[in-house]
Amino acid sequence: MKIGYSFWGFLGNGITDTPDGGRSHRRPFIDALLARGHEIVFLQANRDLMEAGDDLGGAYVFDTGVPAIDVLFLEWRWAITGRNTTACGTEGHTCDLHRQAELLTHYTARRGMPTVIWDKDRKLRPEGVWRGTLRTAVCEAALEPSAGAHRLLFPVDDRLLDRADPIALAATPRDLALGYVGNQYDRDAHFDRYFAPAAARVAHLVGGKWTRTDRWPHVRFLGRVPFEQAHELYSRSLATILMLPERYAAVGQMTQRIFEAVLAGCLPLAPADIRHVDQFVPAELIVSSGREVIERLGFLQRISGSQQHVDLIAACLDRLDLFRLSRQVDVLETVLNTITSPDVAARGVA
Repeated sequence: MKIGYSFWGFLGNGITDTPDGGRSHRRPFIDALLARGHEIVFLQANRDLMEAGDDLGGAYVFDTGVPAIDVLFLEWRWAITGRNTTACGTEGHTCDLHRQAELLTHYTARRGMPTVIWDKDRKLRPEGVWRGTLRTAVCEAALEPSAGAHRLLFPVDDRLLDRADPIALAATPRDLALGYVGNQYDRDAHFDRYFAPAAARVAHLVGGKWTRTDRWPHVRFLGRVPFEQAHELYSRSLATILMLPERYAAVGQMTQRIFEAVLAGCLPLAPADIRHVDQFVPAELIVSSGREVIERLGFLQRISGSQQHVDLIAACLDRLDLFRLSRQVDVLETVLNTITSPDVAARGVA
């Protein structure tokens, strides 16, 4: 089917000054849909070309009008004061929210177009009108999605999983005990409890947008780093910490950071307050305090390069099967087949 896909971000490396974490999984996801015979047209501005000067080899179609499509697919956008809530054309304005409203009005509200909303940031309100709209499905990247929503996790390319070699990854020299790439957004609680105490004891680096850092003068913040350098930092790091906003931790929503780290051989220590944490990491990597982080890092330093280290990396790779790209595409195709079925409208099923 022909899918009109709306996202605000990049398919390629993009630019450094952006929080778009979807770059690690969006393009493989799109390519897998294309490989299964779907047609994709992107409905937001082509930021790869406009901001990064990357034409992506001419492999994709962008259309800022209202082309004929079979399904509307939205990576959900929300109001960000001073950015997408301002008038079009004003300094600093981004038109992602206005464009999303235009698409929903034209396709979903007026035409009853089958619509999928992927609420990747858990910003769609529980009482939101689109949750109950005919032939509209909400997907969430959580092990325990909201009532009525479908589980669609952030995907990791099957080929990357199948090629990963725990022996080679364990043998990689690592000059950092602890590394992290990601932005501050709502992660202060986890950072305070888990990362900051360990950072006072071990070699570490933090890449990403962290603007309120006064209470952690001992932490080495790099600021935002180019997307492709995330792999380099994780390849230098023995371990990372899977720091999540509370709204993610409470429902078992893991970000792409887990597979970015594991595929580089960087072991993910996971706070015990993440729901279903044992599905993400082996028991040896679950921590409950900063003290435990320090203890586990000491243990990992002692076993570095050993068979035990290899086995831990292998166990983490096994758990990434949960995110396997082919599984997520299967999920989406099931959702698409459901909401495009003529029986759905006839029965009045959303």
